Amino acid sequence: MIARRSRILVVDDHLEMAETLADGLADRGYEAVAVGSGASAAALLLREPFDALVTDLRMPDKGGLELLAASRAADPSRPVIVMTAYSAVETAIESIRQGAYHYLTKPFKLDELALFLGRALDEARLRREARTLKATFVERFSFENVIGKSDAMRDVFDVLDRVKDAAAPVLITGETGTGKGLVARALHASGARSAHAFVTVNCASLPETLLESELFGHVRGAFTGATATRPGFFVEADGGTLFLDEVGEMTAALQAKLLNVLEGGAVRAVGASKDRTVDVRIVAATHRDLRERVRLGSFREDLFYRLDVVAIHMPALRHRREDVPLLVDHFLREARRRNPRSAVERFGAAAMSKMLDHAWPGNVRELSHVVERLVVLGKGAEVSAAELPASLTSVGTASALRAFEGPIMPVRELQRRYAAWALEQMGGQRTRTAERLGVDLKTLSKWLNVDDVEEAK
Repeated sequence: MIARRSRILVVDDHLEMAETLADGLADRGYEAVAVGSGASAAALLLREPFDALVTDLRMPDKGGLELLAASRAADPSRPVIVMTAYSAVETAIESIRQGAYHYLTKPFKLDELALFLGRALDEARLRREARTLKATFVERFSFENVIGKSDAMRDVFDVLDRVKDAAAPVLITGETGTGKGLVARALHASGARSAHAFVTVNCASLPETLLESELFGHVRGAFTGATATRPGFFVEADGGTLFLDEVGEMTAALQAKLLNVLEGGAVRAVGASKDRTVDVRIVAATHRDLRERVRLGSFREDLFYRLDVVAIHMPALRHRREDVPLLVDHFLREARRRNPRSAVERFGAAAMSKMLDHAWPGNVRELSHVVERLVVLGKGAEVSAAELPASLTSVGTASALRAFEGPIMPVRELQRRYAAWALEQMGGQRTRTAERLGVDLKTLSKWLNVDDVEEAK
């Protein structure tokens, strides 16, 4: 594919001068159009697309400053280079204040114009790409793409909307696969920091020494293999958001260093002698019960309270079953977009009933993978119940009442089973389970550890 040549409009009230410049730019790969008056150039800018404008400042009918204003009104991203005589340098400087990219004092060499024109076009292209990437990021990770209408998800949306522009740390909890990372990205994309970087680090995937270097950076020669200075994730996220996924897996030593950054707002690279101030919003996520880890001594209490300024709990999919059809429709559209030759267009009523009844231990991630598989393998327009994976068609645990079928049991055994079921529903988080059951942790532990149960008489 042949790349489109950049179109340049060259304006000078001495048409021969404009034509000479246009010919020279054409020799350098540009598509250049020469015009002999500012008024003609202004009309042309409204009718035709141009990537850049090169204009003389002093012209009788419409001067360069007027033409600059007209160009910026039509396309603010279009770079403008002005040409001026030495006696009008002050006016040229004013053109820079009004948005011109650069000015050249006559006489100048054509290579000088080509150099600044190339830089201007490159910078304009980079700005357009950055805007496109930002728009794509915001569109993909906006609140609208966090799917759900259940009461539990409405609570999530309410908190997100209230804290999106704040600088306070946010702690997102919930089982694996509930969408904690998506919510973190949506929080950043919809907030005041969206123009800056969103940096993600998985605290569980890197060993301690490497994670420290990745987070805080290192200087050249700080350790074996440090052949170049690296700024680190905190510096990369300066002005934006740093997402610490699985923060509950962080070692005690790194927890202390993270606490220092949160309290002081500065990081020190490994091997460096000075701190560097950073402005970073921390969003952390974990599927662990951090309160329980604090109680056990494996997570710092002071760090927990630093991270837990705003808490968002992502509900398990089995607790928001009314969202399953919405999620299925969303994932179906996404999967069909990735697999345009698929015959699948919808899910049948029987298949959807099975999906509503499934416990979804893998949560939204599991649902997404199931839909993708069915779209790839489906042979007809409608997915039937028979096409569902065996895990969805076998007898599951969707109904809590099934745990109590059979002979009458002692109350203590009923307590134990119900407490175990409640703990499973809360993703293994004992503190939250105890809160929901209205008991303390000691009582919950007692219920869960009942061994000697009298047989029913």
